[in-house]
Amino acid sequence: MRIRGVETKDLDACYAISLATGLAGGDASSLYRDGRLMGHIYIAPYALLEPELTFVVEDHEGVAGFVTGTPDTTAWEARLEQVWWPALRKNYADPAHLSPEARTPDQRRMYMIHHPARTPSAVVSTCPGHLHMNLLPRLQRRGIGSKLFAVWHAAAAAKGASALHVGVNRENRNAIPFWQSLGFTELTLAGVPEGRTVWMGRKA
Repeated sequence: MRIRGVETKDLDACYAISLATGLAGGDASSLYRDGRLMGHIYIAPYALLEPELTFVVEDHEGVAGFVTGTPDTTAWEARLEQVWWPALRKNYADPAHLSPEARTPDQRRMYMIHHPARTPSAVVSTCPGHLHMNLLPRLQRRGIGSKLFAVWHAAAAAKGASALHVGVNRENRNAIPFWQSLGFTELTLAGVPEGRTVWMGRKA
């Protein structure tokens, strides 16, 4: 097992991992006609625009996990609006005319491309950095996630990262205790309604 910086050749594998872990940590491939939509949102912009803070883990079968993130979520979201979403919006129609209930999984992701949700200010004001981590099942529960986080955190700290947050799907029962083991705790957010995302923070 080896942890290393992401390379261009890893992008297809990272797209596949994003899809294979996209249903509250489980395989989302049966839900999507376009299997790249998840990766367009959750890994490709980081791997291409912030490769210094994107790492992959590979075993004898190949790349099976990644971690990525940024020290400044607000600046990152502004950067995506400038250089990442515009090209994708040309390739995907905006399904805003459909009610949320009527949208397919593909259309829900397409809506996110056209109308990306900003991280709540109550989150970024206390924990400005964020990260994503996805591991295929064969690497889970082996301590690899903790090692991957340690590598990412050292690189992020060198770039000025201090307090961090993650957004966890409330239905992903394995993810919440994992992040707790790394020092993240659920944030108490005044004015932010409870939803599908559990916001967890790790102070500097």
